[in-house]
Amino acid sequence: MNLHEYQGKQLLMRYKVPVAMGILVENPKEAIAAAEKITEVAGIRLWAVKAQVHAGGRGKGGGVKIAKSFAEVETYASEIIGMRLVTPQTSARGKLVRKVLVEQGIYYPGESEPAEFYMSILLNRENSRNMIVYSPRGGMNIEEVAEETPDQIFTEEIDPVAGVQPFQCRRIAFNLGLKGEAFKNMLQFVPKLVRAYLENDATLVEINPLFKTSDNKILVVDTKMTIDDNALFRHPDIVEMRDIHEEDPMEVEAGKHDLNYVKLDGNVGCMVNGAGLAMATMDIIKLSGGEPANFLDVGGSASAKRVEEAFRIILKDANVQVILINIFGGIVRCDRVARGIVDACKNIGEISIPIIVRLQGTNAEEAKQIIDSSGLKVQSAILLKDAADMVTRAIA
Repeated sequence: MNLHEYQGKQLLMRYKVPVAMGILVENPKEAIAAAEKITEVAGIRLWAVKAQVHAGGRGKGGGVKIAKSFAEVETYASEIIGMRLVTPQTSARGKLVRKVLVEQGIYYPGESEPAEFYMSILLNRENSRNMIVYSPRGGMNIEEVAEETPDQIFTEEIDPVAGVQPFQCRRIAFNLGLKGEAFKNMLQFVPKLVRAYLENDATLVEINPLFKTSDNKILVVDTKMTIDDNALFRHPDIVEMRDIHEEDPMEVEAGKHDLNYVKLDGNVGCMVNGAGLAMATMDIIKLSGGEPANFLDVGGSASAKRVEEAFRIILKDANVQVILINIFGGIVRCDRVARGIVDACKNIGEISIPIIVRLQGTNAEEAKQIIDSSGLKVQSAILLKDAADMVTRAIA
């Protein structure tokens, strides 16, 4: 589950991780009031107006503006709220901005030069340990830093029992080029961030930039936070933060029926039971000359009701030219699945695109007979190769 920037910062503040002061608003008048409040508390007459959408690269898309007056705060809020923000991480249609975060300016006079860093915590899948990834060169172009100067990217693995160690915190601060008060502040910052990551069952906490102010404070200026969906039952407060406006409508609909669905950009709709079979089916589709339009796992039971809902969701995708149903009858018999498919097709009504059904497992032959004698425009197969050939002909 992805969180908005302001929501991630709310979680970090629970662990006393220092973040830039910000106020969430929904209209320009609220934006002015927020800027006035920030000035009253922080004494800074400089603000960032930041679009709140689940996508990175907001600054490049015009979703982050720096205001130097209350009038500019109002103007930028008016421009950003309601816009469709297009970034490298969105579709060409972009995402509708419903709220903005008005945040304190971070560049102000002081005794030292400010600096932008990068820091994230995520799982190293090679050894199943969490690790801290960081760089002294943070900002909008961190991808270029990783590609062009990989020596500027550092990592620290977190021992699952001992946790992050003081010597690791000192090494992080040293590699970031910190000294004096800023060095000390970083030593306190890192363990708090790690604790927030672990105790919220996050799969990613990314801070870019992590900022050293001119008075040597360490601040989270922007953050991306993702929580493990499988652990949400332990965090009802985080579940309440879910913003379905930021999710694909078909994925939201699938979730209501306990279907595992991920929309893709292809032309062949997939309906399978089991994640492994789904991946194999997607490979077969590509080898057949098509492109998967979705990942859809109906689960082990593959009941008629779930099959019907899966059909309805796939058919909402205008790019789908053919549907491939690939079910292994292990827990459930193939003949029961076949009856469910027939009933689902009849309930939905006329389906204008080809449907290919491949059932294998218990009572597979009986299932093929049920499909073939249904009177529906459904092609059946037992071998996966036969189903693949049918897909090739359907999209030719």
